[in-house]
Amino acid sequence: MSESIQVALRNLGYAALLPMQLEMMSRYKTSRQLLLYSPTGSGKTVAYLLPVMETAMQTGNKISALVVVPTHELALQIESVFRTMGTGLKVTTCYGGHPVKTEINNLSESPTLLIGTPGRLLYHLRKGHLVLSSLDLFILDEYDKSLELGFEKEISGIVADLPEKVKWVLTSASKASVLPQFIRLENPVILDYPDTEIPNAREIRLVRANGTDKLELLVQLLGTLGSSQVLIFCNHRDAVERISDLLQERSIVHDTYHGGHEQSQRERSLIKFRNGSCPVLVTTDLASRGLDISGIEHVVHYQTAGSETIFLHRNGRTARMLREGLVWVLATSDERLPDFVTSTAVETSLPTDQNAVPLPYYDTLYLSLGRKDKISKTDIVGFLIQKGALTKEDIGLVHLLDYESFAAVPRSKLTPLLSRLKGEKIKNKVVQIRRAR
Repeated sequence: MSESIQVALRNLGYAALLPMQLEMMSRYKTSRQLLLYSPTGSGKTVAYLLPVMETAMQTGNKISALVVVPTHELALQIESVFRTMGTGLKVTTCYGGHPVKTEINNLSESPTLLIGTPGRLLYHLRKGHLVLSSLDLFILDEYDKSLELGFEKEISGIVADLPEKVKWVLTSASKASVLPQFIRLENPVILDYPDTEIPNAREIRLVRANGTDKLELLVQLLGTLGSSQVLIFCNHRDAVERISDLLQERSIVHDTYHGGHEQSQRERSLIKFRNGSCPVLVTTDLASRGLDISGIEHVVHYQTAGSETIFLHRNGRTARMLREGLVWVLATSDERLPDFVTSTAVETSLPTDQNAVPLPYYDTLYLSLGRKDKISKTDIVGFLIQKGALTKEDIGLVHLLDYESFAAVPRSKLTPLLSRLKGEKIKNKVVQIRRAR
């Protein structure tokens, strides 16, 4: 591997690549069309970003690779992984709900890697903000999900603008039955890595309530899991809000995530979940794909998934990239569960001693400056140390968005920290600072 690849792997915390990732890098050099089937959480994103990086470093100032994804959450996740690799190459995301003017400005100086949702990318193509004539690599990530969500027309429009000799990579956790005709694949190389070929440390446990009260069972489970990161799945938004109300009554720190929230609210919920200041996230199946948070130790099915495919995608949020994880299925005493649950889950019981759910160590600080204000993570860390009297060890994850930033700081130090930072500036720029809502 090249030195740049080795540096990227160290930045990602990888000791070594998996066989699937190694084969992708090898096959990419000699193949024009690749189909990658591999389970969720197995490292598909890194598998195609490493070739992107090597190709882009030789192509200069142009859009070298385009990644089309079904959801903006997945777009942001891929962007985060690419930035973590430390390539120094420009990456831009385009998706519905993101300010169009910001995206136009970002596209005026061609990024090396462009990631986006089908509708927003097609909009920029039709308006002339985006030109793909120099594109080397076209990636359809989670292509089956994009087709399932009805993006055929938009993807077809994007494909029509692709240069003739572009390389194709399609990825999915499961095989779609039929590929639409506009996806121009001719004898693609197929990389098929089923579950049996991906090392996994995921165990599924079934817990039944004494009667019909799964809410109390959930609280008991959260007390048992302590300070772990927990993702709780429900089938509908109203169930998410109902559970949230219960957890609020019990003073259990948590957040919610579903399609009824504004996009900015969903982004903040994920930031607080990632940095550990809201370690419990109650969600719909919106979070069952494209959410790659390495620290998720537990997935809880508060309501049973509607299909085996959804069940597998939910479970794939934990035990990612060889890490360990547990899946919990909650059921009433007489609830009839589908075969895809009962055939894989081991029935168990929770400890009888009721533990209180501890407060998270971190809280989240909001700052009204971001990447577009020429502010870096290093600037924020230095500011919190010099003006806020924190130590480097105090500061957790820092997330930088276009016009705002978030930093995890000790919950016990937040109030005096806000007092010390009142009226202070970062790089002579006025900044609003408060506890993130």
